[in-house]
Amino acid sequence: MQNQGHDELRYLIALSLAPKIGPGVFKAIISYSGSASNFFTLPKGKVAKTPKVGEKLLALRNQENELLRKADQLINDCARKHYQILTSLHPDFPQRFKSQEDSPIVIFCQGKTDLNFERTLGIVGTRSATTYGKTATRKIIEDLAIYQPAIISGLAYGIDIEAHRTALALGLPTVAVMGSPIDRIYPAIHRKTAESIIETGALISEYAPGSTMVPGNFPARNRIIASLSDALIVVEAAEKGGALITAEIAFSYDKDVFAVPGNLQSQYSEGCNLLIKKMKANIYTGPNDVAEALFWSKPGEVKTQKPQLDLNNRDEEEIRILRLMQEKGEIEIDSLSISTEIPLGLLSSKLLALEFEGIVKSLPGKKYRLLI
Repeated sequence: MQNQGHDELRYLIALSLAPKIGPGVFKAIISYSGSASNFFTLPKGKVAKTPKVGEKLLALRNQENELLRKADQLINDCARKHYQILTSLHPDFPQRFKSQEDSPIVIFCQGKTDLNFERTLGIVGTRSATTYGKTATRKIIEDLAIYQPAIISGLAYGIDIEAHRTALALGLPTVAVMGSPIDRIYPAIHRKTAESIIETGALISEYAPGSTMVPGNFPARNRIIASLSDALIVVEAAEKGGALITAEIAFSYDKDVFAVPGNLQSQYSEGCNLLIKKMKANIYTGPNDVAEALFWSKPGEVKTQKPQLDLNNRDEEEIRILRLMQEKGEIEIDSLSISTEIPLGLLSSKLLALEFEGIVKSLPGKKYRLLI
């Protein structure tokens, strides 16, 4: 924690402990104030211009001493219990968080603190995993182990714990993103697995030791799983549940999402089949699906390079389409037609050809996204 600058760490923790300051507000404060400590020392008129900060949040400046006292207590408690506190100032803070507006402000970590793995793979699914789901989980990780990804999951019953245990058995690092405070393993029956995870991977939580565990923490932690994962695989999922929430979030983050297709008669395949049907997940058929999507290479192979967009040898319509998509990233087909002045019929055929080339991807709602 020394690398973070102790005084600034105190203020960051103090601000994170303040009520009604979520990730979005916190990041706005840092952006406009320059630092957490500046929030308390800059003239009120300047701080008042911060988006999302009203009179109630400005009043927190009067509680500086009390918030710092709580921060000091938390820092000392974590040091005594060997928990690391990671903020954006820490070199081990996940770089993958930086592109997500709702990523955590502060995380608490036990085990390996450098969470910037070269490759990561999220695996989630139902707590009521079937034999098929557990077998599929083991097979997926075994097949992808040659790429040495860190396995990200949530320490829950079912698919999550199967993913962690398989990673441990194969010598892969694994990260358990907890919905409980860092000092409370939940469910308690997974304590032995959690202790093994600490040796080569990490337990992480955005909830401080000693804080109250509430049901809403568990859906909230799904965004962390999604954020830490280069790709997310949903192995089994009912039509509603945490795994589907995680997949939806990962999709919104522009992550590669895969779903394992399942028996039409099984309720725990409904969610996976639905994700595939809605084009929010690619169908998972084998390890090459993930390796090709993420440009992973096996040891000894020439590293696969992500293709660069080349407008040479493209016709006029394709150039107009691709240039606009470079600017927008994601666009609805009607807007694309209007902006490029290409009739919908011709535009649809051009987009289909570009999709076959792996340059664009069709999305729900008649939208298209540029992939390179």
